[in-house]
Amino acid sequence: MESFFRLHRRIASFDQVLVTLGGALIALAIRLYVGWQFFKSGLVKIGDWDATLALFRDEYHVPLLPPELAAVMGAGGELVFPVLLLLGLFSRPAAIGLFVVNLMAVLSYPQLFMFECPAAVNDHAYWGALLLVLIAYGPGKASVDGWLDGRVKT
Repeated sequence: MESFFRLHRRIASFDQVLVTLGGALIALAIRLYVGWQFFKSGLVKIGDWDATLALFRDEYHVPLLPPELAAVMGAGGELVFPVLLLLGLFSRPAAIGLFVVNLMAVLSYPQLFMFECPAAVNDHAYWGALLLVLIAYGPGKASVDGWLDGRVKT
């Protein structure tokens, strides 16, 4: 039995390395994936601004905001927050910002729930869940925030 406990202690001695390295890689993968999804959407919006404005006037019904302001805020959020997320700089505020953008996209476009294929709604649910992971656990060591945390003296 003692040899079992020794083996367990040896294996467990690597836990912190795996948590740190694994957590950093998982957080990086989440940041890259979610950031890229939103950044692509922002590029589409600014690529045809007239179509974007028409969508916000006719299809998307963002509560309390005029369509033009909602379009600027949506496109801006989809371009700025992902860059911060990809870099891992101000990661939690960026993840919160993208979570709000994602939530507004779902709330302002109720047609998402009427499609026969639920993939569109599911994508938003997955992105929201991944963003909540980043909000709760942070960007990991493979980020500018992680690098800064190690350099800042309290």
